[in-house]
Amino acid sequence: MEIEKFHYDNKVVKYFAIATVVWGAIGMLVGLLAATQLFAPEANLGSEYTTFGRIRPLHTNAVIFAFVGNAIFAGVYYSMQRLLKTRMFSDTLSWINMWGWQLIILSAVITLPMGFTSSKEYAELEWPIDIAIALIWVVFGINMIGTIIKRREKHMYVAIWFYIASFVTVAVLHIVNSFAIPVDFMKSYSAFAGVQDALVQWWYGHNAVAFFLTTPYLGLMYYFLPKAANRPIYSYKLSIVHFWALIFLYIWAGPHHLLYTSLPEWAQALGTAFSIMLIAPSWGGMVNGLLTLRGAWDKVKEDPILKFMVVAITAYGMAVFEGPMLSLKSVNAIAHYTDWIVAHVHIGALGWNGFLTFGMLYWMIPQMWKTKLFSRKLANTHFWLGTLGIIFYALPMYVSAFTQWLMWKEFTPDGILQYPNFLSTTLQIIPMHMLRAFGGLLYLVGVFVMVYNLIKTAKAGKFVANEAAEAPALEKAVSKGKEYWHRVWERKPVFFTILTTVAILIGGIFELIPSFMMKDNEATKIEAVKPYTPLELEGRDIYISEGCVGCHSQMIRPFRYETERYGEYSKAGEYVYDHPFLWGSKRTGPDLHRVGGKYPDSWHFNHMYDPRSMSPGSTMPPYPWLLQQAYDLEGLPDKITVMRQLGVPYEEGFEEEVQANAKEQAEKIVKSLEADGIETVPEAKIVALIAYLQRLGTDIKVAEK
Repeated sequence: MEIEKFHYDNKVVKYFAIATVVWGAIGMLVGLLAATQLFAPEANLGSEYTTFGRIRPLHTNAVIFAFVGNAIFAGVYYSMQRLLKTRMFSDTLSWINMWGWQLIILSAVITLPMGFTSSKEYAELEWPIDIAIALIWVVFGINMIGTIIKRREKHMYVAIWFYIASFVTVAVLHIVNSFAIPVDFMKSYSAFAGVQDALVQWWYGHNAVAFFLTTPYLGLMYYFLPKAANRPIYSYKLSIVHFWALIFLYIWAGPHHLLYTSLPEWAQALGTAFSIMLIAPSWGGMVNGLLTLRGAWDKVKEDPILKFMVVAITAYGMAVFEGPMLSLKSVNAIAHYTDWIVAHVHIGALGWNGFLTFGMLYWMIPQMWKTKLFSRKLANTHFWLGTLGIIFYALPMYVSAFTQWLMWKEFTPDGILQYPNFLSTTLQIIPMHMLRAFGGLLYLVGVFVMVYNLIKTAKAGKFVANEAAEAPALEKAVSKGKEYWHRVWERKPVFFTILTTVAILIGGIFELIPSFMMKDNEATKIEAVKPYTPLELEGRDIYISEGCVGCHSQMIRPFRYETERYGEYSKAGEYVYDHPFLWGSKRTGPDLHRVGGKYPDSWHFNHMYDPRSMSPGSTMPPYPWLLQQAYDLEGLPDKITVMRQLGVPYEEGFEEEVQANAKEQAEKIVKSLEADGIETVPEAKIVALIAYLQRLGTDIKVAEK
């Protein structure tokens, strides 16, 4: 048997690992600032580029795509070479992947604080960056599949299965959810509208968590946990059931994010059913991980790497149990729009993704530098800081969530809302947000302890950029009689990839196609609902740019306490011209779907200039630049043209009237403000924003007359 000599590429892994640590620290620091802003408005720093609405998506993108994304690439590039006994398919593709990803992250850091956003959760980046993400992801996929094809190991280990599923599914999710028509270089409108847009977004949003934050990390767990514990994975057969059941079921569960909304009932029920079924394969993965440590639990007491991994797997188990529970309508009625969702997400992000990343780095860095970890004591200190950080973060958010829900739904004996003013709830939970920020600070301090420890570790060793290795050449498979069916599949990477693609496409096809076919269903049509005027459309874009959807929902659920507080519950037909939808996922402020006509124009003007002048104690930041900056009047015709292409029934030739139409409506608002002693100009952004806010929910009121 011929033994072939080759070298593993550690250099690209090193750069991905460095990027993981750097972006992780930056993303968490921005997150700490955002958490502080929720109880200290002055932390918005008085700048349009640092308001909560602008930096929240920066935080989520930095943590998900920069920190976790780079960790995925570092772990995949390190483990794949060793599992397949070969160097990566192409060094050039590896470096295109590395530097291309960093440029994408840098573009997010620049554009999101500037207000260039699609407003879609976890998919806020605008169309040029979306295209770049797709291209770099394809580069990664080609490099990965090419490496699998030229392998020296006959069978693909379970970690490789999860890497393949992650690549295929993320590509499909990203491309479909990013369908949009550009207006200009940094502005586009979603190809989908209203209910369809919401379904596509949460089909993407839920499965971005599934196939970017979960499946690649399960692959990393299946590699790094046995390595760190020096034990084989507990059950090969359980890993097969875990993999195929998980990737098939996960893709169906997205609609559980939209319970009690205007989404059709059948889609909500489907999402709930598959979410409940997800408990089995998800816990199968957790059990497979924890039972791998049989006979090695004595090591966990001393080894900080195993401590991180055990807590990571436990946090995964908690999160994937809580997720299906949150898909039950009775539980969802309590949790949705509250801080429960924040706690749930961060148990997964801080516990599962964060701790597994830390354990992986603590194991991988000494291996590549051919030395020992500088300080186990510091690593243990990091572990306890991180664990306490998660506890101080999550527990106050659960308390906050139940406080919110109980206050929102409380009625007096006379049948009147006990707390009709949303602000009373906001003020009540401020101490919980302070504790949350303290937890985030502890977690971040732990990260800096790790950075110091890893730097000292690297300095004590000598980095091996090209690690020598040898393995027998891959022999052509020869049939030896009856063989276990899955072992046959593992020898056929292309066939395996096709099967994986089919498994993840079935759910998406069954959920999305019926929704698209009912787009023009007469049952959801409301004749009184008309397209936005040009000025209202511009105001809506300003609303999106400022990140208002991060704090305010536009979806009134059919609960008595919501209809009493906000007005008539929301109907699917009201959103047919919304590209994109703005239902929101968290209420830091009140729902705005029926705010039109509730207050005079002067109230909105003063509220945006100084929120506390209208709502004493409000934690909302002021927006004085909206009074000073002018909106782009010249760009309005292009926006109307794109909207018509998307099916919004603006008349042909309306572009010629757009600017005059906007000016006329703006003048009316200016005169209304002047009557209350406020001076402004028709071109001010605040005027367009007021036009949009005063339109919200008014169509249905016309229909009721």
